[in-house]
Amino acid sequence: MRLDSHQHFWNFNPADYGWMKPDWPIRRNFLPSDLQPLLNQHQLDGSIAVQARQTIEESRWLLSLADQSPLIKGVVGWVDLRSDRVEEQLAELAPHPRFVGVRHVVQDEPDDRFVLRTDFLRGISKLKQFDLTYDFLLFPQQLPAVIELARRFPEQPFVLDHIAKPRIREGTLSPWREHIRELAQARNVCCKVSGLITEADWANWKLEDFHPYLDIIFESFGEDRLMFGSDWPVCLLAGSYDQIFKLVDEYARQQSAEGRAGFFGENATQFYGAAR
Repeated sequence: MRLDSHQHFWNFNPADYGWMKPDWPIRRNFLPSDLQPLLNQHQLDGSIAVQARQTIEESRWLLSLADQSPLIKGVVGWVDLRSDRVEEQLAELAPHPRFVGVRHVVQDEPDDRFVLRTDFLRGISKLKQFDLTYDFLLFPQQLPAVIELARRFPEQPFVLDHIAKPRIREGTLSPWREHIRELAQARNVCCKVSGLITEADWANWKLEDFHPYLDIIFESFGEDRLMFGSDWPVCLLAGSYDQIFKLVDEYARQQSAEGRAGFFGENATQFYGAAR
């Protein structure tokens, strides 16, 4: 199965999507009917829809979309991992065959060691019993805490979104590079090659800007723990779906045929159980 491992849907309103700046062109609805022709263009069979709001209601809504649209192979939703009711929330959502994982917007937390808080750790500890994955959304300065978290839960499947948002615009590699290499030593952690162009100069990026970062990611995680993600429609702030796909497709040509098949879907299918 060929998959886009990371994209979003929303019915836009300013109250629920305050993180979108007033001049951003993505302040409108984006639904499966908008994504379908883009997937078709690149012979992709479906996608993993990822949360964009930290509400249980959005998780339920994404699952309702999945009931209506066969292109949604999995939903990474949100539950309040810090809550005493986290098991109750997971017990409600996890029986749905398309509910495959959970994400919290850690990048917005002011504490760089947020993921090591006692209440958050308790929530993470509940995921395995429901056969759920966890997506890391964070900035580079939060990587040391995530490295420690991954070591504490060696049986929990984790995936790093957007290669941890390195400072591509400035061309900064260190200490992101060293932390990525350390994190990749944890075999329970995969990585999405996604969200690249929005960390670069939106108006003037070029393919060569990404090569040093991709070199490190592909070298660190190897062919069996990498997956393509578009981050559509957020990617539209800096380029088109076609540009995103061609950027990573060109780079991935150095992989073996088996590696490319894994990157463009089989690794995500295995990680999320998206074919279930």
